[in-house]
Amino acid sequence: MKYSVDTYRLYQSEKLFSHTVRIHVRMKDSVDINVLDHAVNSAIRRYPYFAVRVTVDDDGGYLLVPNDQRIVVMPTPRKSPKLGSNSVNHHLLFVDCSGNDIFFNISHTMCGGKGLLPWVMTNVYEYVKEKYNVELYAPEIRKTDSNLLPGETLEPTIDMLTREEPIYKRNTQKAPVLGLDYLNGLFNPFKRDPNYLVAVINKADLLKVSKANDSSVLSFFFIIFARVMDKVFPEKNRVIVGEAAHNMRDSVGLPNTHCDFLSHVYVNFDRDNLNDDLEKLGTCTRGQIILQTDPTVSHEQVRELFELYEAVDKEHGLKAKRKYMADHSLSTGKDAQHGSFIVNYTGQMDWGEISDYVDWYAFVIEGHFTVEITAMDDKIIVGFMQLIKTDRYINIFRQELKKVGISCTIEGPFPKRLPKHEVPLK
Repeated sequence: MKYSVDTYRLYQSEKLFSHTVRIHVRMKDSVDINVLDHAVNSAIRRYPYFAVRVTVDDDGGYLLVPNDQRIVVMPTPRKSPKLGSNSVNHHLLFVDCSGNDIFFNISHTMCGGKGLLPWVMTNVYEYVKEKYNVELYAPEIRKTDSNLLPGETLEPTIDMLTREEPIYKRNTQKAPVLGLDYLNGLFNPFKRDPNYLVAVINKADLLKVSKANDSSVLSFFFIIFARVMDKVFPEKNRVIVGEAAHNMRDSVGLPNTHCDFLSHVYVNFDRDNLNDDLEKLGTCTRGQIILQTDPTVSHEQVRELFELYEAVDKEHGLKAKRKYMADHSLSTGKDAQHGSFIVNYTGQMDWGEISDYVDWYAFVIEGHFTVEITAMDDKIIVGFMQLIKTDRYINIFRQELKKVGISCTIEGPFPKRLPKHEVPLK
């Protein structure tokens, strides 16, 4: 690839969906915007690869170049400014706050959950330390004055991917989706209301159930949300397909890279089997995930992604590059593959004593029936994204959890307020 992996999502159209991530951090006390501003602009020194702006080279390719202007911290606006615009000093990120809430907004092109969460944690660490004048025990937080980790700025290349024959061939069936919800959420001004809810679960309760039934956190939620969908889809749809992103950085030998390059796992659920005991479902689901995250399988999918990027490189001129990406994107192009629902799990990261000052945090992205799961201290947090406002799905989710002995608290709905990009068009 000619350009940084961090640039290629910039070519994608945002006519329907924004390619950004908004992280909602609920603090236990009201947020001091002046302290937050200082913390954010101190923390960015630790992440020089995020302090960038977008330019275009002679061939129409996007480049990221250093940007030494301040990171904008603002009161939460009614309408979010665009990433890359003058109102955010041309950065691909900004921060806003209101009441007890801090919102970190960042371009999805530069990172995914595993790349952006350390940045969020550093910001919150600096904020808490300054506001409360405390020394915090948080050994896994990347401090502002700490060195970059080995390979943190390295990027994957296509030659890192294996050419071995995959040990498993995906047999992904065409997934039924909530078509009317999508149509209303995208095009009906009377129904469209992008929002998200946040469910907080006691981690010990969830792990007790999942471990007793041969499940991981991810496979457990695959099963629960497949059961939710079973209550929603008409009888004719016999197979429900769960989808999850799988970050490939460990399997290519770049465990510390911030870059976001993903394979996708698809789990087929025959509706006749969804009432089987949880242990049987857990074993089957976990088995499908293990097979599809084997390097020989997932590398094949990432190779398709990198081949797409190389094809974009061969197009001359920004207009041609953007059109090629619109036609061939693996996530939105004509041949894109989708699940009936999406469940992503970032994994456990140790916040240390910062967690004493934070209630919860949730990732907010585009999509309908899209779920982002995070963990902190003694909590599992489920961020549930919708395009229309309804309690139907979250109520069924709560009922399905109750059936297996797990309770949760639910907050929201909150408006998504996802920003889009303003990048050079020539």
